[in-house]
This record gives sequence, C-alpha cells and structure tokens, in this order.
Amino acid sequence: MSVRFTARACRCVVALTVAGGLAMGMVGCSGSGNDDKKPESSSSGSKSGGSEPSAQEGQSEAPMAELKGVDGLLLQVTSAERDSGGFITVSGNLKNDGAKAVVIPAQTSGDETEIVKHGPSLGGATLVDAKSKKRYYTLRDTEGRPLTTTGLGTLEAGQSLPVFMQFPAPPTSTTEVTFQLPTFPSGTIQISG
Repeated sequence: MSVRFTARACRCVVALTVAGGLAMGMVGCSGSGNDDKKPESSSSGSKSGGSEPSAQEGQSEAPMAELKGVDGLLLQVTSAERDSGGFITVSGNLKNDGAKAVVIPAQTSGDETEIVKHGPSLGGATLVDAKSKKRYYTLRDTEGRPLTTTGLGTLEAGQSLPVFMQFPAPPTSTTEVTFQLPTFPSGTIQISG
C-alpha cells in the first residue's frame, strides 16, 4: 500500500464518521412531530415530573428584591443559590423602566483596577453578612475578570437583560444577606440551597 492510498482511506473514514455523527445529531434534534402545538403557559415555573428550573428559568418568578437605580433602571433579584463548590450565584433581571435609552452606569463595575480594565460589568456588587460582620466581593477568574454579567452598554426603553453575579459563600448558617450594587439602593435577599 502506498502512503497516498493510506492517507486517502483515512480521510474517507473520518468523513464517514463525521457524516454519521451529523446524521445522528439531526435525528436527535428533530422533534416528536408535534411542532404545531403551542407550549402551555404556566406561572409556576415547571410542572411536576419536569426538570428543575435553571437560573434563567427562575427569573420568571416574583423577585425577592427590586432595587430602583438611576434613570429608570430596575434590578430585580430573583434568586441567590448556594452551590456545593463554595459560592453563591445571584441571578435576576436588569430592566430599563424609563421612557428613553439608558447607559448602564460605569460605577456598577466598581472601582478596583483589576475589574475595571475588563470592561463594563456588575463587578462592584457585594453581599454583606451582618451576622458575621463580613462583606463578600464578586469572584474573579485567574485573569482578574469578574464572574458577573459583562459587556454592559445601553438598555433601550422597556428592554430587560438577564444578569448574574457570583460570590464566595458565607457560612451555611447564614440564610439572609444584604445585596449592594453601586448606584442602586441596598436590598435584603434570602439564600437558598
């Protein structure tokens, strides 16, 4: 066998494998044929027997805190979930309740040089545990980027944006903390999990 023949055979095998994988993916992604049905609306999140709501799905619930910021901005905190990895994820919606477009204030990024250099974010958020007398700042990755929603810019009138922030977890005995974000008033939130 020549090297050329062997290389050609290998390419054919790879092409057949990729084609087979794509075909299986198409079959797996196709619906059950009931695409004409409209989804049932429910205000309870998910029905029994279904999957647990994700952080994004949980945002349709009534907010645990509503914080009114400058120029009609409204931050609705919908969940604060403790993770077994030792952190808390705070999720919610940032909405422009005003009549005109609003630029997200730069102060929401905080004033730490390491966070600010990575662009607009919610890196200035903190959790305050009054019981333990501790303040928790947003987590950062190994390059100093905040583990929050980033790339914030302008919100048009009525526009809403799902947001999240991650913090180190306070002791498991702490179930209530004060959430703070620059340019917004403080709000008390309950930690679940």
